[in-house]
Amino acid sequence: MAKTVLMLATFAMEIVECGGALYKNGRAGGKSHAAVLLCREANRAGTLKAGEVLGTSVEFLNFEQGQVAPDVAGKKKLVEVIRRVRPDICIMQDPVHSFPDLDPDRRPAMILYLEALALASRDFALSDMPGLKPHPVPAIYYMTPEHANCVIDVADIWEVKEQAMNCLAGQQEFTGKVLRERLSPTALRNLVGSDKTQASDLELGRALHSVLDRSFHVYHGYPSHARVAMGEPYRREGPFELEQLVV
Repeated sequence: MAKTVLMLATFAMEIVECGGALYKNGRAGGKSHAAVLLCREANRAGTLKAGEVLGTSVEFLNFEQGQVAPDVAGKKKLVEVIRRVRPDICIMQDPVHSFPDLDPDRRPAMILYLEALALASRDFALSDMPGLKPHPVPAIYYMTPEHANCVIDVADIWEVKEQAMNCLAGQQEFTGKVLRERLSPTALRNLVGSDKTQASDLELGRALHSVLDRSFHVYHGYPSHARVAMGEPYRREGPFELEQLVV
């Protein structure tokens, strides 16, 4: 059955991190859409290109770094997106995982997302959104959670995820620069090989993402007792409603 999936992304890279779910939904005939709170102007073209690779439409909500808050204006902006897209499934970062994450704005963003999801189904600000009706979201999934309870098998589409990640040159360059400063030359050499340690920040970042992303997804596959080779992990909010038990 075709689904409409809405990704509430604080930063653009989350679109690729959830690329398996988004891409496979589109491939099955569904609609995947991502709304990004924070994205630098220089990174927007790459983000749109990554969305194209994943069959996912992208819009930028133009929040300001350090100013994300669950205030009325922010709630209205998110509620409008939810009512306009009318998703069957919403993906967002795990609120538990977000609190120790030192990326700015993640903590208030989680409260903003959950408040918007709650308000979207009620009569909140209807007069400010002519033509849009309340919309309850049946299912919420948290990405990269502390404790996953389901995984998407991405082994057969791994090349698609890597292609989408390679569209995010600005973010990959940032990773290369930061980890070059944080990790020892020996650690970098053992991760990506000696030929990459002297490469540009972009080339180093791409090599690091290739290794780290693959390791992350393999870990959530067979090593975590999932019956897939490479798993994209999620935690569903609330219980699964089943007609009967599934294998």
